[in-house]
Amino acid sequence: MSVVKQIMPEQTIKVTNWEQLQRELFADSWNEDLGRFRSRYAFRGLSDAGYPLATTVMRLGGNYAGLEKHLLRNFKKYAHRSIVEQDSLWHWLSVAQHYGLPTRLLDWTYSPYVALHFVTANIDRFTLDGVIWAVNYLKAHQLLPGNLRDRLHAEGANVFTVEMLAETLCSLEDLSSTPAGDFTLFFEPPSIDDRITNQFAFFSVMSDVTEPLDNWLQQYPNLWRRIIIPAELKWEIRDKLDQANITERVLFPGLDGLGCWLKRHYSPKKVAGVTFE
Repeated sequence: MSVVKQIMPEQTIKVTNWEQLQRELFADSWNEDLGRFRSRYAFRGLSDAGYPLATTVMRLGGNYAGLEKHLLRNFKKYAHRSIVEQDSLWHWLSVAQHYGLPTRLLDWTYSPYVALHFVTANIDRFTLDGVIWAVNYLKAHQLLPGNLRDRLHAEGANVFTVEMLAETLCSLEDLSSTPAGDFTLFFEPPSIDDRITNQFAFFSVMSDVTEPLDNWLQQYPNLWRRIIIPAELKWEIRDKLDQANITERVLFPGLDGLGCWLKRHYSPKKVAGVTFE
C-alpha cells in the first residue's frame, strides 16, 4: 500500500462542543445561486482519527492491485445475477462493495449526521478521537478528464450515476488509462436495498487503485477539511443522535440492525475505566 502523507494541519479543526460541531458540519452550505442551503460536501465518519482513507482492497495488503480483477471476476461468477440491474462494471462494483467484497470504492454519505453515527457507533472506541472527512465533490469533479466533465455537464448533474459511468468508462482499464493524471470521482449506487437509501450513501473511486485518497487530497487543500471529534464529546453526540433517530435500527433495516442498536443502547457507559450502571 502507498504511504499516506502527513495530513495538512491547516485543513483540520478539532471541535470542543456540540454547537461548534453543528457549525462545522454545515459550513459552506449556502448556495447563492439557488438561495438555499445545499451542501456540496461528501462526508465520511471514522471512529479513530488516525484511520486513513484506505479502501477495502488496499487493506488486503500484498499485491492487492493485481487481485482486484480476480476478486470481481469471481464475485460475478458466483453471485446471483438477479441482484444486478445491468451487466456493467459500475453496477457490479456497487453490489460487490455493498456485500463486503474488497473493492477500490470508498463509502460516503450526503448526511453529516449519518457520518457522525459511524464516528460514534462503536462504544469500544470512545476513548479515541474520531474524525469526519468532508470533501467537496463539486470541486473534485472540476479536476476530471474532459470526457467525464462533459458527461456531467450534458446531464446537468453534480454526481455520476452508474448508468452515466457505464456509458463513459466500461472497464477498470478505461478508468486508469486516462492521460489526465490521477483523479477521483463520486457516484451514486443503485438503490439495492433500504440500507443504501437510508444512509444517503454514495461512493468515491480513485483512477489509480494504489493511490490513497488522503495523498491525492493533499494536492488540493481547497477541496476538503477534517473535523476532529474529541473522545470526551462522543457520549453526548451518541445520545443526541439516538434521540434524533439516527441509529442502527434505521440505517441498517432488519433484525441485524435492530440487534446492534439494542446492544449498544443498553450497554453501560464507561468513562476512563469507570462504569455507570
